[in-house]
Amino acid sequence: MADATGFLRYARADAPKRDVAERVRDWREVYAEPEPATRNAEVATQAARCMDCGIPFCHSASAGCPLGNLIPEWNDLVRRGEWEQASERLHATNNFPEFTGMLCPAPCESGCVLAIPTEVGGPVTIKRIEQTIVDTAWERGYIRPLRPDTHTGKRVAVAGSGPAGLAAAQQLSRAGHAVTVFERDDRIGGLLRYGIPEFKMEKHRIDRRIEQLRAEGTEFVTGCEVGVDVDVPELRARFDAVVLAVGALDGRDDPTIPGRGLDGIHLAMEHLVPANHECEGDGPSPITARDKNVVIVGGGDTGADCYGTATRQGARSVTQLDQYPRPPDERNEEHSPWPTSPYILRTYPAHQEGGERRFGVGISRFHGDEHGHVREIELREVEVRRDPETGRREVLPATDEVIRLPADLVLLAIGFNGVEPMRLLDDLGLERTPRGTVHCGTDWHTGAEGVFVCGDAHRGASLIVWAIAEGRSAAHWVDRYLMGESRLPDPVHPTALPLSTV
Repeated sequence: MADATGFLRYARADAPKRDVAERVRDWREVYAEPEPATRNAEVATQAARCMDCGIPFCHSASAGCPLGNLIPEWNDLVRRGEWEQASERLHATNNFPEFTGMLCPAPCESGCVLAIPTEVGGPVTIKRIEQTIVDTAWERGYIRPLRPDTHTGKRVAVAGSGPAGLAAAQQLSRAGHAVTVFERDDRIGGLLRYGIPEFKMEKHRIDRRIEQLRAEGTEFVTGCEVGVDVDVPELRARFDAVVLAVGALDGRDDPTIPGRGLDGIHLAMEHLVPANHECEGDGPSPITARDKNVVIVGGGDTGADCYGTATRQGARSVTQLDQYPRPPDERNEEHSPWPTSPYILRTYPAHQEGGERRFGVGISRFHGDEHGHVREIELREVEVRRDPETGRREVLPATDEVIRLPADLVLLAIGFNGVEPMRLLDDLGLERTPRGTVHCGTDWHTGAEGVFVCGDAHRGASLIVWAIAEGRSAAHWVDRYLMGESRLPDPVHPTALPLSTV
């Protein structure tokens, strides 16, 4: 059984980070790299804080992990030093735990019983334990290709190579289908490759997973846009089923702000994508923050990615703006009770590297110079509220005071409108919903025969853990569509089927 008193004897200890002065000079991951033996001993102590609760909310989709990760099981295996078995239990529900270990905001930790406000020191460090399990598994050779025993003769096309597409592809390949993943970019990985900065996750983590998938039989085609380079008639002729995992990359803009047309104002991805290309060795980014006053509009994950990128590019100053008031530092049990995800201030490593965050402010106008380049932003304090009749969100000035900020580069990180308009959807006869997503039934089947959807394309911009969960679930239903039944697990719509490592 688990250590029932570990949480009383050991304090929570998060993964150590490299010194700020060191890490802002390079693009390596922000976390330190202790010796494996030291790291594993520390993490085994952290795992002992897990008491294997009677009701483990940490792997409940409603309050914790939508993948259904068997967290108490692999925590106890780590505590006992059974690293290979811990890896098997971790991979039984998650194809890519290093992706979630580095990038997921860990709703599982919010759902941990130790997250209930008490004096026990906070929730179990689930993300740190997860990451250490998979790092150890790679170091010791526990992770190997899982090839199918038989081949079905069925062919499946996956459009998009982000976490949802890769999870679906790996599951379907292991079920014996011939899977081809199409990616319009020049490298595999989707948003993982070109949206996530290197300092959050180094891309060698993607590369070794791609090699694993290739060894399992998955084929990859880059520089190929499905619907254009491979049109729908050809797609129908070559494949028995299609999975749309094309993401939700239609960036939100606000062209109504006076001065929006000035040079130097960009959507976030226009900055992040070329910065990641530069890290891949593709030459300098055409949009750089070097020696500029950078203003980031939007307080979420993408804004924090721009923040850290601008810092590493040598910005003169970095300021992040958020329309909403500053969240509290601790959970408010009245407004976000446990085990729900708490409404608290999210501080990312990038915010610890300098710069400034401003809350409760909105942009009134952009001002430019005689050459048409942005040079200043005019702000006002604002209040965000819901119209009582329509329910629409309104952003209203709270005062008449004008705040002016110097700005040579403005990055708009204010969300996404869903799937980009694309010929593929038009030719399949699929329309976007009012939220900009692709509609499907509970079996992920769209209105086009044999065409399924998963990840952000179905859900809207969301968490990586949801993308992997939906990719795995969609694979189950594609397999069932092709074969009449499926042994693949379905984390989103659980069945009585036993869990396995396929």
